[in-house]
Amino acid sequence: MAATPRLGLPYLNVGQAQKEFTHNEALQTLDALVAGAVEEPPRASPPAAPAIGACYIIADGATDAWAGMSQSVAAWTSGGWRFMPAMEGMSLYERTSGTWMAFRNGAWESGIVRGSALFIGGQQVVGSRAAAIESPAGGATIDAEGRTAIDAILGALRQHGLIDT
Repeated sequence: MAATPRLGLPYLNVGQAQKEFTHNEALQTLDALVAGAVEEPPRASPPAAPAIGACYIIADGATDAWAGMSQSVAAWTSGGWRFMPAMEGMSLYERTSGTWMAFRNGAWESGIVRGSALFIGGQQVVGSRAAAIESPAGGATIDAEGRTAIDAILGALRQHGLIDT
């Protein structure tokens, strides 16, 4: 059966009998993935008593009803498990941690935010990594406490990746 290229939603065919089955199949997939959320981090085996509408990311080494479906999204429906393959760029909200899961380069990553800048209240607070800054050295008058404080600030900036090492 022909389907859409990204979500695999089935097309209706001309003269098709019982079109409602095909349409309902597409609605089930849309319900699970549009503004999608999963209950917890990836897991390898299905939960014992999932609620209808609950979705999960299937971890590697899947077992039981999920065997062979690693990396897919599993949604529990009134008709049982429905599986949707992960696609590059797919994002799902993970309820237990309040973070986002994204499918990137063939694997799910959790809590990683990617971008070129962070703006808060209309003001940029984080941007591209700045060049390295050398620790203070030399000078006619040396303030040991000041140098220690500056080194601590530079160390924190390096640790957080805001300046190069």
